[in-house]
Amino acid sequence: MTGKIRGRGKRGKVARKKLKLYLIGSLRNPEIPKMAQEIRKLGFIVFDDWYAAGPEADDKWRDYEKARGHTYLEGLKGLAADHVYRFDKKHLDECNIAVLCMPAGKSGHLELGYVIGQGKPGYILLDNPERWDVMYLFAHGRFTNFEELKRELRKIKRNKRRCAT
Repeated sequence: MTGKIRGRGKRGKVARKKLKLYLIGSLRNPEIPKMAQEIRKLGFIVFDDWYAAGPEADDKWRDYEKARGHTYLEGLKGLAADHVYRFDKKHLDECNIAVLCMPAGKSGHLELGYVIGQGKPGYILLDNPERWDVMYLFAHGRFTNFEELKRELRKIKRNKRRCAT
């Protein structure tokens, strides 16, 4: 998806694809669905379906694999891990933009790095961290509140920036 013209609609009007935004965050962050709804109102397709797994999804997967006598590395080779990985990666590959909502763990940081490494814009919504990190400069923008982030997303829509796919 690129936001480029994709053809003519039923009434001869030019149809445009919506930009797809991957909202990255913690399974334990109850603000994720609320933020996703607000971003949808701006006209983006928002991928936050990963949140449906629930706040204990990673813990339950770990416990399941341990009960089977598996180590962490063996668990990563299992079907459950492969399924979740492929599901998330599919949407990371399809997105035009990613936003990492802090706090987030290692997976979230890897996901944002993957998106940025593909040449796509990636942003971070900070949560007033006690520990500072200069490597957040890899992100295309860093914001300390959701309203600032929404302003940036509105600019992207208004300017019809061409985002990588």
